[in-house]
Amino acid sequence: MGKLFGTDGVRGVANTELTPELAFRLGRTATYWFGRDVEKPKFIIGRDTRLSGQMLEAALAAGICSAGGEAVLAGVVPTPAVAFLAQKLDAQAGVVISASHNPYPDNGIKFFAGTGYKLPDAIEDELEKLVLAQKDELPRPVADQVGSISHRHELIDDYIDYICNTVKANFAGLKIVIDCANGAAYEVGPAVFRRLGADVVVINDQPNGVNINRECGSTHLSGLQKAVVAHRADLGIGHDGDADRCLAVDENGAVVDGDQIMVICTLALIKQGKLPDNTLVATVMSNIGLHQAIKRAGGKVVVTPVGDRYVLEAMLNCGYCLGGEQSGHIIFSEHSTTGDGVLTAVQLVSAVAGTGRKLSDLAAVMTRFPQLLVNIRVKSKAGWQENANIAAAIREAEDILGENGRVLVRASGTEPLIRVMAEGPCQEELERLVHTVAAVVRKELEG
Repeated sequence: MGKLFGTDGVRGVANTELTPELAFRLGRTATYWFGRDVEKPKFIIGRDTRLSGQMLEAALAAGICSAGGEAVLAGVVPTPAVAFLAQKLDAQAGVVISASHNPYPDNGIKFFAGTGYKLPDAIEDELEKLVLAQKDELPRPVADQVGSISHRHELIDDYIDYICNTVKANFAGLKIVIDCANGAAYEVGPAVFRRLGADVVVINDQPNGVNINRECGSTHLSGLQKAVVAHRADLGIGHDGDADRCLAVDENGAVVDGDQIMVICTLALIKQGKLPDNTLVATVMSNIGLHQAIKRAGGKVVVTPVGDRYVLEAMLNCGYCLGGEQSGHIIFSEHSTTGDGVLTAVQLVSAVAGTGRKLSDLAAVMTRFPQLLVNIRVKSKAGWQENANIAAAIREAEDILGENGRVLVRASGTEPLIRVMAEGPCQEELERLVHTVAAVVRKELEG
């Protein structure tokens, strides 16, 4: 991981870590990089609702113009809308200004290639070298070669059309509560479901720049749960700040997580004969109940490390069309190049409408086993996998759980932490096993 680009673009507190000066340099650098073989490279820029977004948008667009590029400002739109529009408009790249589910003082800048896919690490490394160069020696065009800025928020309608056209079902007769997290879904989410015929109740759709993700959306579902029950709705959808993921709530107010959403959509696709090799791609964090439900339905699960990039890589390499994470970041590759919360919500509701059953019934196909996660802060993560005492503690816990559970120990990619997670039918047993393994890790690596 570089100094600037992390696992999901450049992130930091806006105006201290992620400054307008840095945004300007990123704009200049990206324009130079993507414009090596193209005159006036085009960039589609979208942002979420946080206060610092306009500041960073202005700086980024100025940097693009200073290097001779064309900045197309789509305004507040979901992250996946930028990936879609970059493809549709034959742009050289798309840029998202968002910190997703983080609190509003944070922000981020993330690039998509013109294909709609996230940039490979190698290209991010090249961009980083140019941005961090001591002297800016990139070209500065003059006269009619200076770039331009256009405001094109109406492009949001193209994205809405695209989402609606991914399903044939009509949602008439369904009442749906949508929690927009005061974020990027506040226009698109309600518009899509109303277009598809649903009776829509909307909450947290009044962004003011500082209330994005605040006690709402997919990371704080209690408000959505109460609203679904109060309105006697069929289900609820909770988005995060940039609308690239979603979670759901059934008619009783119970949470339906990303694993359950994937199971429901997987079974629907298997029934329709539309799931290649009857295979779902999921990460190591997905619940064992997901694996059991897919197996009972005659399907298979390919497991990847944590991170949507690994999920997408497996999907593209093997031709699979559905994959995702427990967090609700789900990729339907037949329709999209990245995780899309609005698209996921539409596919989920289409599966519900297609069966005529309640969401609670469909979610019950998967038994969600208890999970327990403990983070151990260590002096160094180096060599933990070769430590004999840690390995022995893990094996002993695995033997106790047998086929009805599992133990997962992994190092954090960004912090000096070892994460110990266990999963199984008995919460008390999990607590005992996790804390036993954690104690060994702590003893071996803290000293």
